[in-house]
Amino acid sequence: MSDKKLHPVQSLQGTVRVPGDKSISHRALIVSAIADGACRVSGLSTALDVQSTAACLKALGVKINKAKDGVIVHGVGMHGLQPPRKALDAGNSGTTIRLLAGMLAAQNFTATITGDRSLRNRPMRRIIEPLELMGARIDSDDFKAPLTITGGPLRAIDFASPVASAQVKSCILLAGLFARGVTRVTEPYHSRDHTELMLQEMGANIHSSEALAAVIGPSELHARDIDVPGDISAAAFFLVAGALLPNSTLVMENIGVNLLRTGILTALTSMGVNYQINDQVELNREPRATIAVKSATFRATTLGGAMIPRIVDEIPILAIAATQAEGVTTIKDARELRVKESDRLAALAANLTKMGAKVREKEDGLIISGPTTLHGAELDSYNDHRIAMAFSIAALIADGETTIKNVDCVDISFPGFYDILESIIHDER
Repeated sequence: MSDKKLHPVQSLQGTVRVPGDKSISHRALIVSAIADGACRVSGLSTALDVQSTAACLKALGVKINKAKDGVIVHGVGMHGLQPPRKALDAGNSGTTIRLLAGMLAAQNFTATITGDRSLRNRPMRRIIEPLELMGARIDSDDFKAPLTITGGPLRAIDFASPVASAQVKSCILLAGLFARGVTRVTEPYHSRDHTELMLQEMGANIHSSEALAAVIGPSELHARDIDVPGDISAAAFFLVAGALLPNSTLVMENIGVNLLRTGILTALTSMGVNYQINDQVELNREPRATIAVKSATFRATTLGGAMIPRIVDEIPILAIAATQAEGVTTIKDARELRVKESDRLAALAANLTKMGAKVREKEDGLIISGPTTLHGAELDSYNDHRIAMAFSIAALIADGETTIKNVDCVDISFPGFYDILESIIHDER
């Protein structure tokens, strides 16, 4: 794995186009795979996580062909998946393993799905229990991957998820497509709704309101072409960078602005950052727009409660922003970050401390005092793409050289991140 050396810069200028939304890309592939015909998916993310989903679907007998600006998925219908010849490999992708588990629970064969070392340590009880309530049999070691799923006829359930997780909700809804009756999922807070919107787009009888989602099964899905907007979680790094660096202006085109994903914008507003949203349109029920941001002076804020599911992927870069905010920023109710690709709360606290930030780690969050002058340091990515990218932005405002170890992990979600970053650096020194 490679290391990355970064230095402070004067400003950032330019127009940015980020990869297709990773969450929507996963769902476009999975839902298209069980539709009744060919679906063209444009703007598909090239992230390694999404490639893992595509590889698993191919192993289940789904043909996926490259096409201009995306792929064509030849859907096999609700009951056309084939038994895989070997264990399915979800790589580092929690979305892949959890969503595919919902589909596999309804098949008339047994399949095993696993992943890399990080994924094999992530919690799977949260999907195993509801799927077993629906009638599937899932064998695992201490509720961790690999999961061996013996599918069959499923029954509808009412499930109260203890966590607000779009992956858990989507897993159950996908299984509910095959079950007779109404499958309902409630959450403590409303998580992102890309699965619900895409299932509606393809003809499923599905309803959602606030923290409740329900699907009536059995359903049939009808092939529809899908256009994937740019990933706002990827754009978040540049939104914060453009606001942090003096004399900077960045424009991000075709960014998905689903209201359950725009928590980053709400958070930045609470921190005193102004931005503009222009040219908003809607395709496949997903809104997208151009977002422009300029340099700003940050103020402290509190992030917690129902806001957390809307910013769960953006907390690492918001923690960097908090180091430059006037006052004490509190991040709470974010215990879920401890079971991501890394323990993100611990990783953030460790690296921020190395850079001289004033940070206190709590069980469910962080307390960060600012503004603080950061200094360059040797940092660990913890093989976590969002940690690597967040501290790459921190390096741009730090004094001296920063080295981030093992940055290859960035390709998990954002291939080309460093090329884009280099292209917008404006430095006349």
